[in-house]
Amino acid sequence: MDHIYMYMLIALGFLAIADLIVGVSNDAVNFLNSAIGSKAVSFKTIMIVASLGVALGALSSSGMMEVARKGIFNPSEFMFDEIMIIFMAVMITDILLLDFFNTLGLPTSTTVSIVFELLGASVAIAVLKIMAPDSGQTLLDLGKYINNGKAIEIILGILLSVVVAFSIGALIQFVSRLLLSFDFKNKPKYYGAIFSGFAITSILYFILIKGIKNAAFMSGDLKAMINDNNWALLGIGFVFFALISMALISLLKADIYKIIIVVGTFALAVAFAGNDLVNFIGVPIAAFDSFNVAQASGVDPESLRMTSLSQAIPTQPVLLLIAGLVMVLTLWFSSKAKAVVKTSVDLSRQDDVNERFEPNFLSRYIVRLSINLSDAFNTLLPDAATRYINRQFEHTRVPASVKTKDMPAFDLVRASVNLMVASVLISIATSMKLPLSTTYVTFMVAMGTSLADRAWGSESAVYRVAGVLSVIGGWFFTALSAFVAASIMAVILFYGKGYALTALLILAVVLLSKNYITHRKQSKEQKVENTLQKAESSSTQGVIVESADNIANVIKRGNRIYTGAVNGLATHNLKLLKKNKAQIDKLSNEIEDLRDNIYYFIKNLEDPSVNASNFYISILSYLQDMTQSLTYISNASYKHVNNNHKKLKFSQIKELKDIDAHLEDLFNTTKIAFESGSFELIGTVLDEKSKFFNLVTEKIQIQVERTRAEESSPKNTTLYFSLLLETKDLLNATMSLLEEYYNAHDASVKPARITATNGDASV
Repeated sequence: MDHIYMYMLIALGFLAIADLIVGVSNDAVNFLNSAIGSKAVSFKTIMIVASLGVALGALSSSGMMEVARKGIFNPSEFMFDEIMIIFMAVMITDILLLDFFNTLGLPTSTTVSIVFELLGASVAIAVLKIMAPDSGQTLLDLGKYINNGKAIEIILGILLSVVVAFSIGALIQFVSRLLLSFDFKNKPKYYGAIFSGFAITSILYFILIKGIKNAAFMSGDLKAMINDNNWALLGIGFVFFALISMALISLLKADIYKIIIVVGTFALAVAFAGNDLVNFIGVPIAAFDSFNVAQASGVDPESLRMTSLSQAIPTQPVLLLIAGLVMVLTLWFSSKAKAVVKTSVDLSRQDDVNERFEPNFLSRYIVRLSINLSDAFNTLLPDAATRYINRQFEHTRVPASVKTKDMPAFDLVRASVNLMVASVLISIATSMKLPLSTTYVTFMVAMGTSLADRAWGSESAVYRVAGVLSVIGGWFFTALSAFVAASIMAVILFYGKGYALTALLILAVVLLSKNYITHRKQSKEQKVENTLQKAESSSTQGVIVESADNIANVIKRGNRIYTGAVNGLATHNLKLLKKNKAQIDKLSNEIEDLRDNIYYFIKNLEDPSVNASNFYISILSYLQDMTQSLTYISNASYKHVNNNHKKLKFSQIKELKDIDAHLEDLFNTTKIAFESGSFELIGTVLDEKSKFFNLVTEKIQIQVERTRAEESSPKNTTLYFSLLLETKDLLNATMSLLEEYYNAHDASVKPARITATNGDASV
């Protein structure tokens, strides 16, 4: 047999391992977000439980491998060489596509990507076969190459899962909250026992029974017993687990909801590995089986029809075990796996959060329509029913102050429902050998429970709906890009053979390495670049001491941004100015976050310390004034260079450099004062206030005389005057900020702070 196929097989083996890593990095949040969002147990415990679930699920996923072999195309219509091209195109596309989304920190569906990649590559090869001069076929014959019925069934199942998961999640959460309310820990014990019995029975039945009944270690008699006694097993399981839960609650004072979350995390990890392992290794295993058949047949690769792929061949347990081990190691060590959960958790968060997505016309329309429908529905209910429902949904909000990051995004009841519903839906699909998207199911269940739990209030609904629409839009982009990219890869491999394969593999290695380096660089930059911290103190002196790091941070970054704008103008460096714009946008957003926190900061103040709010509001106002001036300077400089206007005169650049040097001295001295806590040093800076203002005023006067005496560009003159005036505003805001600190600081007063344990101020 030609060595190129051995070459392909070896390449597919390495791609399978890489695909497992990038795939799990993207999909890990599907079974971790509920446990992490509720903070039911420690992160280490969550990871151990999830690892055990992934290992068991991997061993039980053999039946799902059929999807990669014959779920999308009819293998009997393709020759061995064509099958290998299809599999090669799919794997190269899959790993590049998933790594691209991982690098951006965006969750996508590995199921959707693999299905549409198989569809795209097989369609491309089928079209090439049909268009061959001696084929005697037309495009109408395309249907015999593609498994239309199964492909449509899979695609409709994936799309339908969005609606089903959202609806069932919302319904179960609504009923659960009516039963348990937000005060669920003070409800009668049997409430929790009944809920636990239902939840754990559902999870264990569908996951540990339905999910693993196709595993090699399940005997035929045991499978028959399960199939013949479904309802009896459900009834016995409910009674058994309800009684066990009641005993745990009564005798051991156990938090049954935490137990449900641990069991649910394990179950969802089992379902994930059982359902999604085919996405990562199904294609390489199918290629390995094809290679063995071709090698044993002795037939020419271009003449051997791959009818053998239509037969059910169980996957060797050792391969499943190795795949499960790679998935577990990825869970523990992949930094990208820990970076994708934020979107899902924030969109389902019960309290307020800095919304990531901007509202659009569609999200506003959906929210407005939902409000009208809700109001109309409420008019149909009796007043007593409405009052009861509202009472069950009332809960004491913990103020989202400085410790918001340490608080759970949602409570244990919602986390339990998320895990229970998602596990059941995915397991049913797995038992039916449908590659349901775990991303779609877990995300939409979380969104449905959030809606039912009234987490999307009037303050956040348009943002949350916009976020959901954005994520769903990204899923459709995944499908389209997977289909197109795999088609292109297949065509390149079809004509380029070994040379094209080598080139594509080199391209894949280069892109993966580049993305890895970029991700590490960005992670390091995020660690090095300090972000602004919200205030914790409940007194003026406490805020002064505590916010000193914020001021030093703003001063340091502001100095860098101003210098970057001047240097970018001096050299007409558009790339530098563009980077400068991104830096000031980030700083402005952080200060806006601090302003958004004012409400919670004031709510936490002690009555005698209300003066701290005036000080805090004032310094935030001055910080915002500083960033507005820097934003204008940066944007105006970028616009000038981007529009290819004439460079500033040498004399103008020299004057800007002079101002920049003086500002750098000012900012460095100020930064040292705040970093060291030497507020007396601020007085030294304020003594030179007039010197800095006189310098800028002098430059303005020089430019006025220059404009009258010399012929110059109107654009240059306008830009230069704007820069000088904004520099003056920047100085004014900086000096006002320093005066506020200098006048308010009192070294004899010990600052009061809010403790992290109970929220009380201590002196």
